[in-house]
Amino acid sequence: MDHRLLRVELNDGHFIPVLGFGTSVPSKVPKSKVTEATRLAIDAGFRHIDSAYLYQNEEEVGLAIRSKIADGTVKREDIFYTSKLWPTFSKPELVQPALEMSLKKLQLDFVDLYLIHFPTPLQPGEKVIPQDEHGKLLYDTVDLCDTWAAMEKCKDLGLAKSIGVSNFNRRQMEKILNKPGLKYKPVCNQVECHPYLNQSQLLAYCRSKDIVLVAYCALGTARDEQWVDPSSPVLLEDPVLCAVAKKYQRSPAQIALRYQLQRGVVVLAQSFNEKRIKENMQVFEFQLTSEDMKILDGLNRNFRYNTADYFAGHPNHPFADEY
Repeated sequence: MDHRLLRVELNDGHFIPVLGFGTSVPSKVPKSKVTEATRLAIDAGFRHIDSAYLYQNEEEVGLAIRSKIADGTVKREDIFYTSKLWPTFSKPELVQPALEMSLKKLQLDFVDLYLIHFPTPLQPGEKVIPQDEHGKLLYDTVDLCDTWAAMEKCKDLGLAKSIGVSNFNRRQMEKILNKPGLKYKPVCNQVECHPYLNQSQLLAYCRSKDIVLVAYCALGTARDEQWVDPSSPVLLEDPVLCAVAKKYQRSPAQIALRYQLQRGVVVLAQSFNEKRIKENMQVFEFQLTSEDMKILDGLNRNFRYNTADYFAGHPNHPFADEY
């Protein structure tokens, strides 16, 4: 199968593979696993690799990508790599240095996509989640439009081929789209999206603006207690999803991924298991009927795994209004 056919055009003329490999790891998983899993993903056919400053594993991901280039499996231009700007780097003068720091860790010359990770500027410094002595989040007053202008400069310099946003709601996206002197629209908005949170309104909005929706947590979640309530429902055990999987003789994960692809959503799949990584790549081998798509639409309950509670009370909290 020609993987180049499985791409969608972005509004800046670049192309993004519709299926990506997510590399965020639960804190209990050793970082070395990331290198191994990313190599396996590239071997299985993944060409879109998604990481971020926050994941603290860009050295490991970069190592995997470079080793697969070195052994002739892929060329650099075959790989679509995404990184993200963490909110402590929201000040315009910190944006380019933050990207350069990621590139240095990766030992790559450019990223294919650079995203503003959250629309919630935080005080700069060493801490990922800066808090005062009472545990209150330390915000920064940065205009997102100024951050965006610095992102545009990174694109102009060739450090990022494309630029976009993540965890933005409609109001925050409109702020960027209505920015005076806007040079580049965001190419995508990467958000939590799965059958329990299908984001149909945000998807329709993004589509109307020629912005791609990218889904993370598409299989539910790895249930890292730092971010996710361990008592939350397990998506891949949902009886309706499992019944559809049985009908197609596929895994529930394959059904959850296929569901997104048929909605025109670019979807990230995450696994550290070789068998599942290969299975996740098989989502192009079958198609769901429109009736089954409707059944899966019916699972929506606006349920978030990633509530971003650490941003609670932030004036720019992305989930304050669902859409």
